[in-house]
Amino acid sequence: MAKLSALLLLLFASATAFSQPFPSFEKKEFWKGGDTLRYRIQYPLEYNTAKKYPLIVLMHGAGERGDDNEKQLLWGGSLFADPAVRAKYPAIVIFPQCGADDFWANLTYVPTDSIRFHMRSDSAPKKAMGLVIQLLDEMAASGKVDTRRIYVGGLSMGGMATYELLWRKPAFFAAAFPICGAGDPAQAGLYARKFPIWVFHGGADPVVPVANSHLMVATLKAARAKVKYTEYPGVGHDSWKNAFAEPELLPWLFENHR
Repeated sequence: MAKLSALLLLLFASATAFSQPFPSFEKKEFWKGGDTLRYRIQYPLEYNTAKKYPLIVLMHGAGERGDDNEKQLLWGGSLFADPAVRAKYPAIVIFPQCGADDFWANLTYVPTDSIRFHMRSDSAPKKAMGLVIQLLDEMAASGKVDTRRIYVGGLSMGGMATYELLWRKPAFFAAAFPICGAGDPAQAGLYARKFPIWVFHGGADPVVPVANSHLMVATLKAARAKVKYTEYPGVGHDSWKNAFAEPELLPWLFENHR
């Protein structure tokens, strides 16, 4: 328990106060089996209910966990709420929020080795992850979503969640962008050749070692994946700031479809 508590403290993404409401993102709750997943959803400008749109799901870091249904928009919210982005890339965008006492991914923390984070694929998804999977399935079946263009990305704990979603739903996504995350290389073959992946990491990350991305990128390349890797020399754990500022991120994302 002490090791897990230390892990959660390490993964807290930011102490910056969240003060931007992003009114374009509606507050929603998803109920299943007595459990609740809070999430924010943004529809395209001039949303047409007769059309189907790409779907983007953004998985936040440990510091944005809670039940306020706001903090998860801290990183990435401003990018997707930008009216210019919404006009150029009409899409449905979802930011789910993991509860404060939960974690997106199944993992074991080993502080003495080079990667520290060992993903576990031998058990059912954790509660919050299971709810996200069910929400995505319902969205895909709703008639609102272009199921050939469903994208996922996430940072830190959410980067780990991104990799887990990829192997749990290998035929679901059209592209993915894990940022400063960690994955299970043993599961990479399930999705490696199905869609492009763009991996980001800070070269000086003291929280989630960059060795995690080196391992996943090497494994994906060996499996003949279409993978891009961007490493920011000297950048610490907050490499999501650089990734979200990449001018090619959204053009790359939206050009992909199944």
